[in-house]
Amino acid sequence: MSRIVRPYGDTTGDGMVQLSFTLPVPHDKRAEGAALQLAAKMGLDGAMLVHAKPIGDGYTFFVVYGASTHLVNLDEVKVVEKDYPHLSPKEVNDAIRERLGRKLCVVGACIGTDAHTVGIDAILNIKGVAGEKGLEYYRELRVVNLGAQVAVPDLVNRAVDEEADAVLVSQVVTQKDAHLHNTREMAAAFREALPPGRRPLLVVGGPRFDEGAANDLGVDRIFTRGTTPSDVASYLVHRLVTSRETAA
Repeated sequence: MSRIVRPYGDTTGDGMVQLSFTLPVPHDKRAEGAALQLAAKMGLDGAMLVHAKPIGDGYTFFVVYGASTHLVNLDEVKVVEKDYPHLSPKEVNDAIRERLGRKLCVVGACIGTDAHTVGIDAILNIKGVAGEKGLEYYRELRVVNLGAQVAVPDLVNRAVDEEADAVLVSQVVTQKDAHLHNTREMAAAFREALPPGRRPLLVVGGPRFDEGAANDLGVDRIFTRGTTPSDVASYLVHRLVTSRETAA
């Protein structure tokens, strides 16, 4: 089977893709020409303009359709593979109770000016997401949800007070890379406040994170779109229970 692939549109291998973007220009014929020129420079051959609509004073939204001139070699694609088994809530509870011998404490928050709690609530709140119960549902997890717009020093202090095993941070606001700055600030604050042996596991999540950037940001794990509570719970058990037991 070939490991070289092209996008599929009308027929296999035709390379057809649909692309949407906004240009800071009023909607007219020149704006439409600029959109097609941009598409050509981005590697779309024979691009067609299928939608153009003004979205405010001096801005136009475009949708173009054309054949990509680029190929993708699947052997060269690098991703963060799931390196731990997926556990049911019962398996999570059993592992913590039998191997840790106490409840595992998780402190969660949205830090900085981020007021969007939908992500952290989906993971922590008992109502959960996508048909799954959140971490509050797990009997052997003690969950502390600090909510939105939590200052980094306050998060660190609360994590220390609660003797947190793990800190979960959700970041949805990404303008000017705010999610990256906030994450680095948080990681640095925990490094300054606690020695390596006492530091909680640092986990961040959000739709605009790169899963492979954990080391660069100073955290232990990054979760992106599509993550469920059981994904996070399984990872926590893997890192805080199973792996430590094996190392001992």
